[in-house]
Amino acid sequence: MKHTKFLAIGLSLAAAGWAANAPQQVTYHKDVAPILQSHCQECHRPGEIAPFSLLSYNDARPWAKAIKSDVVTRKMPPWFADPQYGHFADDRSLSKQEIETLVSWVDGGSKEGDPKDEPKPRTYVDGWNIPKPDLVLDMNTFHIPAKGDIPYMYVVLPTKFTQDQWIQAAEARPSDRTVVHHVVIFVRDPESKWLREADPGVPFVPPGNGKNFNNTSGGGNDILMIYTPGKVPEMWRPGLGKMIKAGSDLVLQIHYTASGKDTDDHTKVGLVFAKEKPTERALTIGGNNLSFKIPPGDADYRVEAKNVFPNGVTILNFFPHMHLRGKSFEYAAVYPDGRREVLLRVPKYNFIWQLDYVLKEPLVLPPGSRIECTAWYDNSPNNPANPDPTATVRFGEQSWEEMMIGFYDVVMPADMSMKEFFTPKKPATPTPTSGQ
Repeated sequence: MKHTKFLAIGLSLAAAGWAANAPQQVTYHKDVAPILQSHCQECHRPGEIAPFSLLSYNDARPWAKAIKSDVVTRKMPPWFADPQYGHFADDRSLSKQEIETLVSWVDGGSKEGDPKDEPKPRTYVDGWNIPKPDLVLDMNTFHIPAKGDIPYMYVVLPTKFTQDQWIQAAEARPSDRTVVHHVVIFVRDPESKWLREADPGVPFVPPGNGKNFNNTSGGGNDILMIYTPGKVPEMWRPGLGKMIKAGSDLVLQIHYTASGKDTDDHTKVGLVFAKEKPTERALTIGGNNLSFKIPPGDADYRVEAKNVFPNGVTILNFFPHMHLRGKSFEYAAVYPDGRREVLLRVPKYNFIWQLDYVLKEPLVLPPGSRIECTAWYDNSPNNPANPDPTATVRFGEQSWEEMMIGFYDVVMPADMSMKEFFTPKKPATPTPTSGQ
């Protein structure tokens, strides 16, 4: 009881501090709506992941106190990057002034103000966060039981492309987001033998009991995109895109989690084609480690993974992935001279909100550089999400097991193969000169 009382007093004092420097006569249309448009409405609108809409004053007013509490504690909007490292284009965190404005609005009675003061509403394509798709692929309906562990489902979606197709934007949309933890979409090469036994459109469980990393990693095929709650869909700048070879299939890897009630899902995928062939191709890399064994009760277990780029590399974004014991994650660049630079640090990893961190400016690293991914895990009783602090934890697909994957996208010339990308270039042969 005393702890709850002190917490309430602390939140009240914090809110008072936020409101102290806020503008006077704060109203929804003039001051609050612009903040919600920039930071909240992408998720808080009909058909999206958030449980309620924030598109209008009538939508927001009943949630005023909850908005105040969540922004003061920085629970919302979800953003977990340490501000000391890196600058990110998709940083959705609120500034001190924005928090002060929202607190002042709530404390001042959540006034509506003059509708003429509100900026022009943001526009969205109905049912999508990307522009209107040129192609939509849909899977068969899958039933999710109310309880129990559900193995990863793999769904093959034939593209039927008769020529290579370049993708400018892609989005996965589950029909029931409450049970879909993630969707990884692989581009299965027409020569790949991976999951050829699976029927098109039908959710399939491959052999291996969730321990075959060849399945988890997509059989060595490229990743088109990843869906997780709160993650912005993939949209590449002009001149850059993902490539789907003629005859390729998309393979959806879907992690379902039971929600306590029976339900169905049929995830669909929308693709926007590039108007012209890009000059550069985005390729998804994963720094991963499969050999870890997290001891029982260990509150700070460290796992590392490294990738070396003999010809240099340009990096676009970072997407760390762990499970319920995930504590923190870091990406660092190590230069040929030994200098080490932290690129992203997530000090408090959140399994519920797995976010992409898109660099404001692509990072160009010289030949011989490497990317180091470091993850820390809390397998102690002090971790409230820990399924079993007495267990020795190894790699596995289920949430009560663990993963260590540091995804990131790199840039390569459009016509270069992955083999060429990773093969060290031979030094140029000097041109012989005749003596004088």
